[in-house]
Amino acid sequence: MNHVCWRTAWHGQDIVVFREDEVVDRIHTPDIERVVFVYRTPGETLSDLRYALVQLPDAVAILPLETGFAGRVNFERQAFWAQQACVFWALDSKAPLAFKHPAGRWWLRLGGPTYARMPRQDVVAAIDTWPLEGPQTWEERKRERIARNRPFADLHPIINHTASPARSAAMTR
Repeated sequence: MNHVCWRTAWHGQDIVVFREDEVVDRIHTPDIERVVFVYRTPGETLSDLRYALVQLPDAVAILPLETGFAGRVNFERQAFWAQQACVFWALDSKAPLAFKHPAGRWWLRLGGPTYARMPRQDVVAAIDTWPLEGPQTWEERKRERIARNRPFADLHPIINHTASPARSAAMTR
């Protein structure tokens, strides 16, 4: 079985998609409206990510995990993604993506979708029905998960607003 090597890389303001050493797509980052990382439970490591959707004004690029978009491209410019506030997350069981290729092949294969750039109208209606989490970068998501997993994270301090100042002072002596 012949394995195709996909990768992505930053080139100035573009994210370039390579198949082997051939450029197959160029995504101009100022045009990115939304990125959706689709993950399997629990969604805490890169290996939990299945694919990314990059929504542009006229198209949606579907980038499988092996392209490196979720890893290298995402982590090399974390400040860019934080400033854009365009990164969202969707659980794969709540984010169905099965589109038929014009030639009859399915975009969604057993391990996830293959790379594709599809017309926006063919994809966005489905994405808009997904329950999305975010916007939040990988780092923001990680910090939230750490805070949520701390002991007693769901408890809030008890504040007694009805205690008189004299009683409060007596309790602190």
